[in-house]
Amino acid sequence: MASAWRRAWPRIRHWLYWTHRWLGIGGCLLFVMWFVSGVVMMYVGYPNLTDEERLAGLRPVRFDEALVAPSAALDALPEALRAQPPRRMALETQGGADPQPVWRIVDARGGRHAVSARDGRVLGPVDAAQAEAIARDFSGQPGARWAETLERDQWTVPQGLDPLRPLHRIEVGDAAGTELYVSSRTGEVVRDTHRAERLWNWLGSVPHWIYFTPLRADPPLWHDVVVWLSAACIVSAVTGIVIGILRIRLRRRFRNGAVTPYTGWMAWHHIAGLIGGFFVLTWIVSGWLSMNPNKWFERNRGDAAAMASYTGAGSSPFPWPPAQLPAGEGAAAPREALPMWFDGRPLLQLRDAEARVRVVDAATGAPASIARDDIVRAATRLRPGAGVTQATLQTREDFHWYGHHRERTVPIWRLEFDDAARSWIYIDPSSGQVAGSNDSNSRLRRWLFNAAHSLDFPWLIHYRPAWDIVVWLLSIVGTVASASGVVIGWRRLRRKPRASAVSAAPRALQRS
Repeated sequence: MASAWRRAWPRIRHWLYWTHRWLGIGGCLLFVMWFVSGVVMMYVGYPNLTDEERLAGLRPVRFDEALVAPSAALDALPEALRAQPPRRMALETQGGADPQPVWRIVDARGGRHAVSARDGRVLGPVDAAQAEAIARDFSGQPGARWAETLERDQWTVPQGLDPLRPLHRIEVGDAAGTELYVSSRTGEVVRDTHRAERLWNWLGSVPHWIYFTPLRADPPLWHDVVVWLSAACIVSAVTGIVIGILRIRLRRRFRNGAVTPYTGWMAWHHIAGLIGGFFVLTWIVSGWLSMNPNKWFERNRGDAAAMASYTGAGSSPFPWPPAQLPAGEGAAAPREALPMWFDGRPLLQLRDAEARVRVVDAATGAPASIARDDIVRAATRLRPGAGVTQATLQTREDFHWYGHHRERTVPIWRLEFDDAARSWIYIDPSSGQVAGSNDSNSRLRRWLFNAAHSLDFPWLIHYRPAWDIVVWLLSIVGTVASASGVVIGWRRLRRKPRASAVSAAPRALQRS
């Protein structure tokens, strides 16, 4: 066996070096791009209209004009869309030339609809003039101008915007170069971008996610491109680590006392690759896993019937108008009102211009109060056949519930179930609404992606700039290893054939 391995080793070593060399020439370019763009993304994310920005741009809700009850607004939709309770329903004031209260509905299939709360008409489509007026009202900039109507551009490629397309792009005309996107279907402002944000994203999210519009417009193609590029880079990294270990000498050093036989850029590539190779590999493997290859990390999305049983939605019409019309002045005036149900109780969640939340009982007008026992009892309907093994009121973020990349409600009830998936469900104690969930599969993904790729460890992200320093240092090491590989690869491609090799070719042809 040993002799067979010795005979095979020269050929294995040849293919090891050959694979690393030629995959590394292209792979190192990608690695440099990913490291540099990843650092940019630490501080500038992909354009997104946050809840705080959206609420700040809305007018106060006109409850006195909202004559159409939630159930009547739902009745305005096609019958097929009313078979299941909507995912979300909110009352807002749509700005523009004729501001009016509207019900914004996300149906069970994810479709988006706007229904006038004045007369129950389904609104839309919204033309360019209306979109321009809405954007002026939202931004407070009278100089806002319609620029174009489009299906998608570089800043609106995510699939989450598909139910809202086409979009009107509005140039606000302020010093920041702000642009707003207004849905032609519902009339809501769905995205904003700023000049500096757009510039930095060309150095950050766009190259890092390979988010170029023509490619991202075809989600299956984009997914396959990212998966296969990442897979090739994984092979490049693994072969590089193996070669690096084979060529290092820590005891019997080389003649000049060095631990590496190389000099110049090759030495930088060897040493930096060994120091940062593990992190380079974990970053690229975790990035590959984030694309869910072969659908290994499919989540249990729950049962719509179980959710309806938990909330009690549809058991009776939502009381409208509410027992007491919500009030407030200035920024404290409600900008959004969400009718919701908990265990058959009608609740109204109100959010003001600063995204502060209060929940009232729609039937009595009193502040909502939901006991622990009520939540635990109702939650058993979310996982039929399973029981709640533990109910914990989290008063701070932890490894699985944290807000590094998104807003998280705290305090929050965490209910653990004894079902096959080992589900955890998070419930907002103020409204009884399900705020999130995970299972054993998604918790594993939390380790393999968020922890390995973004270094989202509580002891780092809670004590910034500790997280920034660690990510910067590792990114610098990875960039040095990758950039030196780019130089080596470029020199290899530019290398001219040796004279002996060139002259040998005609002789070989003559002998044949």
